[in-house]
Amino acid sequence: QVQLVESGGGLVQSGGSLRLSCAASGRTLVFSNYVMAWFRQAPGKEREFVAAIGWNTSRYSDSVKGRFTISRDNGKNTVYLQMNSLKPEDTAVYYCAADTTFSTVVKGGRYWGQGTQVTVSS
Repeated sequence: QVQLVESGGGLVQSGGSLRLSCAASGRTLVFSNYVMAWFRQAPGKEREFVAAIGWNTSRYSDSVKGRFTISRDNGKNTVYLQMNSLKPEDTAVYYCAADTTFSTVVKGGRYWGQGTQVTVSS
């Protein structure tokens, strides 16, 4: 089992920045074995893939490419999402997910966090 806990959400003005964190834990966790991802879900909308990172590869949705950066610290069992140039349409609950391959995590990983709210005001 892998437990994921997100933090760092909040209220920010349009054009501002936030950094989300997702800390992973588990009795037998080997964090570096997992592909980590961020998803988001806005009210009334379906969950949307945002970004994913493996050992040395990352992927982004077109809607955030160039503005968001995903990174990981395997020593701290943590994945980050640096969000710059935020727009009101980025407002959503952001979730962290984990799975063992890119193909599975981008479809919705096996493990999920509880989410953190990001609100961007215009």
